[in-house]
This record gives sequence, structure tokens and C-alpha cells, in this order.
Amino acid sequence: MSTPLIELQNLRKSYGGGDTPQVDVLRGVNLAIYPGEFVAIVGASGSGKSTLMNILGCLDRPTSGRYLFAGEDVAGLNSDELAWLRREAFGFVFQGYHLIASGSAQENVEMPAIYSGLPASERHARAAALLERLGLASRSANRPHQLSGGQQQRVSIARALMNGGHIILADEPTGALDSHSGAEVMTLLDELARQGHVVILITHDWEVAARAKRVIEIRDGAIISDTTHGTAVPEQPVSGTLQAVDLKQRLSQGSQAQGAWKGELVEAVQAAWRVMWINRFRTALTLLGIIIGVASVVVMLAVGEGSKRKVMAQMGAFGSNIIYLNGTAANPRAPQGIVSLSDVKALAVLPQVHKVMPINGNYASVRFGNLDQRVYVGGSNTSFQSIFNWPMSAGSFFTDADEASAAAVAVIGERVREKLFGQTDPLGHYILIENVPFRVIGVLATKGASSGDKDSDLRVVVPYSAASVRLFGNENPEYVVIAAADARKVKDTEKAIDQLLLSLHNGKRDYELTNNAAMIQAEASSQNTLSLMLGSIAAISLLVGGIGVMNIMLMTVRERTREIGIRMATGARQRDILRQFLTEAVMLSVVGGVAGIGLALLIGAALLLGKVAVAFSLSAVAGAFACAMVTGVVFGFMPARKAARLDPVTALTSE
Repeated sequence: MSTPLIELQNLRKSYGGGDTPQVDVLRGVNLAIYPGEFVAIVGASGSGKSTLMNILGCLDRPTSGRYLFAGEDVAGLNSDELAWLRREAFGFVFQGYHLIASGSAQENVEMPAIYSGLPASERHARAAALLERLGLASRSANRPHQLSGGQQQRVSIARALMNGGHIILADEPTGALDSHSGAEVMTLLDELARQGHVVILITHDWEVAARAKRVIEIRDGAIISDTTHGTAVPEQPVSGTLQAVDLKQRLSQGSQAQGAWKGELVEAVQAAWRVMWINRFRTALTLLGIIIGVASVVVMLAVGEGSKRKVMAQMGAFGSNIIYLNGTAANPRAPQGIVSLSDVKALAVLPQVHKVMPINGNYASVRFGNLDQRVYVGGSNTSFQSIFNWPMSAGSFFTDADEASAAAVAVIGERVREKLFGQTDPLGHYILIENVPFRVIGVLATKGASSGDKDSDLRVVVPYSAASVRLFGNENPEYVVIAAADARKVKDTEKAIDQLLLSLHNGKRDYELTNNAAMIQAEASSQNTLSLMLGSIAAISLLVGGIGVMNIMLMTVRERTREIGIRMATGARQRDILRQFLTEAVMLSVVGGVAGIGLALLIGAALLLGKVAVAFSLSAVAGAFACAMVTGVVFGFMPARKAARLDPVTALTSE
């Protein structure tokens, strides 16, 4: 005789103990089941037969005794190896069908093959063939609630056979069926037994039990009779029967396989989407928190970035690449150093320097009619506009010819125009600068002030030669403005200028070099801090959305506890269940993240129409979406882990 597939030695199962009374459900069961047998375990309700089936199917563990499967002690198997047995060796047929309500008949049948890593094309073909064999080809797309009881039970039989179903465990398979459907199911089980499957039938009905070749009666947790009709154990293995030695070898090899994670992930995504769609209203409420959170983060960062760019543009208008040079005393007792026009000419040929502009200026009284104003008057060359990036609002700037002839022409700032001319067009009019007449030929565009500096628009610009000859009587510049060739290398330019001036001034550092770069960097840092603060405030709403995801996932686990048990009974490992529910949490976050980004773009468009400075950046959008994903993983992990750690028997029997 061949080696038993299943052998129980003095098996006991008890519940309770400690503070609660101990209940002995199984009391010293000894049993051996061989390949090719059709066994019925019969007994009244509460006799322990369902508990025995759960232990046989590796859904539960005994309190004591030994359970040998193909000669291997099941007590030494880990959770993945037990899952492999449920997936590859056993096929469950339950009284309550235990089909997943959100899946079609085809999807329910395919489930064990998904966890075993069967490629999708083979999986689909095998499931379709099984459904056709059981007369359900036209019902493959129907969900369980669209099938009769007999049809649902046939779907569960097809599922049990999906991975081979070498051992069919049928728990009251006809209990919820009418007599006709029950007879059809028993005929199927008879046929499977004849084909070489081990069929273990759990029933309280003696008429149903009589269909088996071997009938085992159990009462009060103990076997009281074991009778055989005809030849219970075939003397020769039935063609196609898998022997114990084969299963033992497959167990040692196959339980280490990881399966096809891609197929499992695709199934997890599809299942997650179905659940979200079925519970649309609840999903929408959950998504609302994620959508608001992501939209808030994106919009706040966009507003912060827009404000930063606007401020930096204003700062840049005052010259981010500009270096100022002026004379100073080398030490407290030394005279003021002088920067001459010859120095300016020498600086102009440095490769690090783009343009050089001497400024000869001072504060002076400017008059038009009976109005006068004390403003800064500066003589410069024609590089003024390009160096300071300062356009005209009216008229034109003076030319090289005006500079060469020391022409008495002036370009005034916007504030000077307001104070002296009001609504009068200043072009062509003469103003008196320290009682010297100058004709106004242009008005500079509004510039404003830079970080507390005096208003830059309260100034007058005249040709350098005219300022030197007509106004101040000194040809040396008050200071020199130098535009670096590369704004990113202002420090290098300063160093080159310093080395040249040291040689020109005989090693005396009687000059001073300053630039706006540090001020602009400080302003940028302040704006970055503001953007970070706005983003942090907005992230709180994303956190609230994440808590909503965790709450809904905990509720989902509670509602779908039986589904978890079904998946475990069909061979799902703990990591498969974890992946399933974690995928659903991430799906919620992904959908919420995409919708949140869309909402943010709409809000941004509305703000732009309202003239609010907004600047969306790809990094901010990607960061907000990534945060939503992380939120799904972090807040979905605990419910998913809770689902993965559920006891299979407890999950299956939950309501």
C-alpha cells in the first residue's frame, strides 16, 4: 500500500483555557487517508467535523498530536509553506460557496492560479475550460449575486480544481442547495473521485455520505466508526493520481517559489479599482481629503514660488551681476583713494568684465517752473540702460554723440516727473540742475526701491561729460559700475578686478568693491523659507487626508474579513494579503493625487487671472504627488498588516 497523503496521530484541538473554560473539540483523532480515496466524514452539528476539516486543509493548527502530510510534519511548516499546501494540494468547496462578491465567476476561479504565478494567458484559458466543463461558460462574466446557488457551488468547485485540486475538501457542499442542485454537485464530486482526486466530504447527511467509498463517523470530537464500501483505497493508483512522494517533493521545491509578482500586482490593482468603484460615494469622501491636501500643497508652493520669482525679478532689476567700485582710505589716517578714468579703461579690457560705467554724481537741486526737488543727479555713459536693465517709459536715452559733445540733455526718473511736471509731458522741456539748463529727452520706467534703499526713481541721468564739465567740475568718477560677464561668477570677477587695481595702485587697497549678490541671496533665502512655511501648512491637510485613508482602510478590512479568509484558503500568503490592501490604499492616494493636481492647476489659473503671482514647478507637483503616494503607503500599511495577520478560520467564519 502507498504512503498516506494525510495521517493524523492522536490529534487534539482545544479552545479556551486560563481565565475561560477549556473546550475540547477534537480528542485523540487517528486517521490515514490515501491517494485516490473518496472519504466522507459524517457527524452531527458540534461533533468537531468542521474543525477537523480546517486542520486537514491547513487553515488551523492542532493543539497537540501530529499531522503528517505526505510524511512531512505540518507543525514544522512555516506560513508560506502552509499557504503553498492550500494553494497547490488542496481545493476547498464550502457550504456558503465563499466567492468574492466583487469578482466575476472567471476571476474567482482564477484566484488560486494568480497566487501560484501561472501566466495570465494560461490562467484565463484554464479557468475558461473549467467553467465550460462545469456548464458555466456563458456565465463566466457574472458576479456571484447573478448566479444561482448551484451555479455558485460549481464555480467554487472550478476554483478548487484550478491548481489541480489533488485533495478536494468539501464542507457540507449540498447544505445550502435544493435537491436537484445538490445531486448535480455530488455527481461532480463522484466524477472527480473517479478521476483520481482525493475527495474528503464533510457532512451531517448520511445519504450524502453514502456516496463515498469510505465513511468515517465522528462524535464529540472522536472517531467512533470507519467503514469501507467496496475498495476504498485503489490497489493500483488511478491514472492521474498524485502520490504522496510526488507531493512531498513538490512541497520541498515549490514552497520556496515567489510566484509571479507582476500578475499578483495586476490582480491587486484590478481588485482595488473594483472595490473603489463599488463604494463610489465612500471613496469620493475619502479622496476629498487627499485632493484638498495635494491641491493645497501645490497651490501654496506655486504662490510661494511665484512671489519669490517676482521679488527676485525686482531685485535682479537692480543688478545681480553688478559690482560697485569706489575710492576709500587705505587706513584711518590715509587720504581718500581715487578711482580714475584710466582705471576704468584698464578694467574694460578684463575678460571677466562685460561693461564698465563710471558715475559722476551727487545730490543737487532740480527745478521746473516754480517747483524744485533735491534728487540724485548722475553722469554716466550710454551703458546705463543695459547695465541696470532699465527701460524707458517715454522718449529716448542720450547717445554717444551727446556724450562726446557734453550735450545738456537729461533723462529723468518717474518720481522726478511726478513731482516736477505732474500731468504735463516733460519731453522737450528744460529743467534747471543747480541753475544749469538741461533739456528733458526721456523718462525712465518705474524701478522702485531695493530692500530699503532710497527710491531709485528719484534721480536724473545726464551724459558723464556734461556732469563733469557743466555741473561738478571734476572728471574723476564718484564710483564705477562694473557688469560681470557671468552673473554666476561675480566673486571670480571681483578677484580679477582686485588684482588689477592692486597693480595699478602700487599695492595700496585704497578702493572698495561691493556687489548685490549677497543681498539677492539673502532675499532668495527668505522667500524659500516663506515657501517652505506655506508648504508645511498645506501639508497638514494632506496629513488629515492620510488619516482618512487609514480610517477607510480599517473599515474596509473589517467589511472584507471573509474575503481575506477566502484568499487565504485559496493559497494567498501573508505578503499577498498585505500587497492587496496596500495597493488599495496607494490607489486611493494616486487617484486623489491626480485629482488634487488637476484642482491645483484650475485654482492656479484662477489666481493668474486675478493677477496673483503663481509659478508651478514640476518638482513641486511631483513632490506633492510623491507625498500623496507616501501617505497611502504609511497610512495604509497598518490596516494592510492587520488584514495579513488575520487567522484564516476566524476570517472565513466572520459575518
